[in-house]
Amino acid sequence: MLRFVRAAALVAAAAAPAFAQGLEVPAPSSKAKVEQRVGITDFSVDYSSPAVRGRKIFGGLLPYDKLWRTGANASTKLTVSRDFTFGGTPVAKGTYAVLSIPGASGWTVILNRNLEIANIDGYDTKDDVARVEVKPVVIPARERMTFLFSDSTDDATRLDLEWETTRVSIPIKVDTVAQVKASIDAAVADAWRPHYQAGRYLIENNGDVDMAIKYLDTSIGIQSTWWNNWWRAQGLAKKGRTAEAIAAGERALELGKGNATFENNFKADVQKTIDGWKKGKA
Repeated sequence: MLRFVRAAALVAAAAAPAFAQGLEVPAPSSKAKVEQRVGITDFSVDYSSPAVRGRKIFGGLLPYDKLWRTGANASTKLTVSRDFTFGGTPVAKGTYAVLSIPGASGWTVILNRNLEIANIDGYDTKDDVARVEVKPVVIPARERMTFLFSDSTDDATRLDLEWETTRVSIPIKVDTVAQVKASIDAAVADAWRPHYQAGRYLIENNGDVDMAIKYLDTSIGIQSTWWNNWWRAQGLAKKGRTAEAIAAGERALELGKGNATFENNFKADVQKTIDGWKKGKA
């Protein structure tokens, strides 16, 4: 019997650490995240959400006119995928710490480059990218501090902070028309690539050379580069169209001038191949 008791005690002792490691309890300030797409720009706020728990928050737990990290635990972070304006201030895309200075009649909301501000001792105004003055409004009581996006359109939204009976709201704008135009321009400028890649693949893998040349002609029609001209030259050479291959190869040499990748890695081989075609033609 004594052996059984001892064995049971050993089993219990061995199991205790595993049980403790798996135990989860609610955090005093729960982790939270809110996301919003505005046009083609993505916004997100990662933060920890403290609760009121019967306390007076603004003007009490958080004294007026004192810097606040605007959340609990790690710094609250706003991440934006494209350039935007925050309360009218232009800000580059990226991730920023959100800080604030609550006041009885006005707040200052701050975006700061330092993402490691776990307490206000790490704050330095030189890292600020935006400071926005906003007026608080009274709302129905909210137990947990909450960020949310409101009034979102294709080119604007508002970042709201609500806690206790207070809301502050910061207007945010993005130039969606300009961003879409830039995306279109980039896509059009790069449209030569898929046709070039298709033509090159067929030539490298003994595919349909006539089709490869058509793909490469389309690529060159969009944007003439040393890449598509050189692979067109190789396709033409495979078809026995040597004079055209030489002309396309020399066009590739001309387009490659000043391109470090071409001149350092490909130019010598291209020239050697063209010289070989010329000798064969002769």
